[in-house]
Amino acid sequence: MSEKRLFPCGNSRREFLWEMGGGFAGTALAGMLGLDGFFNRPASAAEPVANAMAARPGHFPSKAKNVIFLMMNGGPSQVDTFDHKPALEKYAGKPLPADKKFINSGGRKMGFLTPAFRKFRPGGQSGLLVSDYFPRVREHADELAVIRSCHTDSHAHGSALVAMNTGKTFIGRPSLGSWAVYGLGNENQNLPGYVVILDKRGGPISGQPNWSSGFMPAGFQGTLFRPTGTPILDLQGPSHLGGKPQREQLDLLAQLNQEHLDARPGWHDLAARAASYELAYRMQAEAPEAVDLSKETEETKTLYGVGRQPTDEFGRNCLVARRLVERGVRFVQLYSGGGHLDDTWDAHNNIEDNHSRHAAEIDQPISALLTDLKRRGLLDSTLVVWGGSSAGCRSARGRGRRGGTTTPTASRCGWPAAASRGGSRTARPTTSASKPWSTRSTSPTSTPPSSISWA
Repeated sequence: MSEKRLFPCGNSRREFLWEMGGGFAGTALAGMLGLDGFFNRPASAAEPVANAMAARPGHFPSKAKNVIFLMMNGGPSQVDTFDHKPALEKYAGKPLPADKKFINSGGRKMGFLTPAFRKFRPGGQSGLLVSDYFPRVREHADELAVIRSCHTDSHAHGSALVAMNTGKTFIGRPSLGSWAVYGLGNENQNLPGYVVILDKRGGPISGQPNWSSGFMPAGFQGTLFRPTGTPILDLQGPSHLGGKPQREQLDLLAQLNQEHLDARPGWHDLAARAASYELAYRMQAEAPEAVDLSKETEETKTLYGVGRQPTDEFGRNCLVARRLVERGVRFVQLYSGGGHLDDTWDAHNNIEDNHSRHAAEIDQPISALLTDLKRRGLLDSTLVVWGGSSAGCRSARGRGRRGGTTTPTASRCGWPAAASRGGSRTARPTTSASKPWSTRSTSPTSTPPSSISWA
């Protein structure tokens, strides 16, 4: 309730003069409009306010309608995955040349250069070189476009991951998924437009800012689904509170929230909370089926590696992602690696052990996802992104050791999608100063009505 409703006679002299001034201005405006014949024009119904989540066409023609972003938390080594560096064989066992001052070791002593721990082999007709960590993904080489010029401003995993998701190392900016939903809306009003599924071992150390809507209304932030068990808890209410009683309860709650919001314009968190109640009500009808993997055939579950280790968890998440984009969800982000150190892709101590473990978890599910999307006709409209934050400089702190040092000059992003050039890789070297992405350069492709301040 506003202060005026609590204290109807509580205006100060300054407030009284300000309001009277506004009244005089309104009187003058009415007189001017009357002279112009404005009030003689027939009245017409105002256009309804657009639903912020309604699907909208982009400004430019585009094949991609949905995104599945596979985020490798912790920073996989680029030279052990999709960026073959044969010169590392030549310099193996030697210290980093003194003139390579662009390498930032975060204060750690640089060790000896080491070669890639797995062989690279060509895949498909394009001959794209892919590490033996990903033999299944290599089968899709002609559908991959690898970008080898990513660069970030931070060697710290937390800020580097925020930069990968938002375009800036500091928190408070909208994430890429938020931009996608803000610009294009969502094709299914009964499901969230932006879904995030974390690794069961934990979330990224920088947490919620990675899927935040930043300065945009909170309704555009990512919705977390659980990585194990039931993805959405408490979706069904008590049996005695359903149908008409539940609808009447929500209507009353919406009325009270609206009165509260009217007295507090601009409270985006409150508006988002009110909208979330309505979305949860609509999700009761469609969300349980959308995440129900029992509807899938045994052949499909076997394809994704569901039901056996080490692929079960990520395979399930990839299958849920496919079911979500199939039903119109705009942006789905899956995390591989959670918690800290070797539970993530952060392989400071032993790259071979770390990457062998994590690659085995995701190689088959990612290959299955690409296969499944393609055979369902969804790969033409779904951009599948594989990437991480800051990756590693190939060095070991002692001959025979197999670690790496995190550096901001070697971020790795791979864009496998029909919307990109298949079997291609960028011409610029990894050391070029190309940032992961810029908020300005990837602004919404379609801009809905908004009261967002860009100051």
